[in-house]
Amino acid sequence: MKIKNLFLALFILLAAQSCVILSPKKHKAMLAQIDSLTTRTGTLEEQLAKLQSDTARLHREMAELQGNYNTLNNNYTSSSSKVNELSENLKKREARLKEVEEILRKRDEATNALRDKLQKALLGFQQSGLSVDIRNGKVYVSLTDKLLFPSGSIIIDEKGKQALKQLAVVLNKEPDINIAVEGHTDVKKIINLGQIKDNWDLSVLRATSVSRHLTEVEKVDPQRLTATGKSQYQPIDPGTTAEALSKNRRIEIVLSPKLDELYNLIKK
Repeated sequence: MKIKNLFLALFILLAAQSCVILSPKKHKAMLAQIDSLTTRTGTLEEQLAKLQSDTARLHREMAELQGNYNTLNNNYTSSSSKVNELSENLKKREARLKEVEEILRKRDEATNALRDKLQKALLGFQQSGLSVDIRNGKVYVSLTDKLLFPSGSIIIDEKGKQALKQLAVVLNKEPDINIAVEGHTDVKKIINLGQIKDNWDLSVLRATSVSRHLTEVEKVDPQRLTATGKSQYQPIDPGTTAEALSKNRRIEIVLSPKLDELYNLIKK
C-alpha cells in the first residue's frame, strides 16, 4: 500500500540520518508499529470512502425527497386553491337554494290561501259541477259544461255567468295571479253545429267565450288571461260512460302566482 511504503521510506530516512543501528528486535518492533499504523490507516481510508459514498447517497436521497416535497407542496397548494373555489361555489349554491325554497314556500302559501278564498266564494256552485283543487302548485277551478253552457253551445247561460261573477270578485282582488282558461271536450264527434267543425273548435270557442266574459263584463285585466282549447285529449276520466263523458266536458280556469322573482333567480 502507498501509506505502508511511505512509512517504510520515512523509517529508512530517519535511520540513515541518525546513523543509529537498530538491533533486530527493535527493528522488528519498529516494522510491527509501521504495519499497525498502515492497517489503521487503511481502515480509516475505507471508512473515509464509505463516508464519502454514504454522503453522496444521502445528498441524492435528500435531493429526491426535496423534489417530492416540492411536488407535494405544489399539489397541496393547487388542491387547497381548488377546495377554496369549490367551497365558495357551494356557499353560493346553498344561498340560491335557500332563496328558491323561500320563494316556493311563499308560492305554496299564496296558492293555498287562494284556494281557500275561491272555495268560500264559490261554495254555492259546488253542487252544480264546480270544484277547486291544487295541482302542481296551481289552483284549478273546474266547471262542467252543464254549469256554463247549454248542450253544444258556446254561449254562457245565466247560472254560468253567476259563477264567473263570483270568481271574478276574487280574481280582481288578486292582481298577481296569472289566469289560463282551458276548454275541454269529450270524445264524441261534433255533428251539425254550423261553423263549429270539431272538438278543437268547440274547446277553443268555449275558452274564448269565458275569457271574453271575464274581461268585458267582469273587468278582469285581459293581460292576465290566456285562452286555450285542449279538445278531447286531456280527459279527467278515460271511461266512456255518460258520467265520465260529462266530467270531461269542462272549462278549467288555471290560476298560478306570478313567479318573476323565481325566474329571475334561475337566470342568474
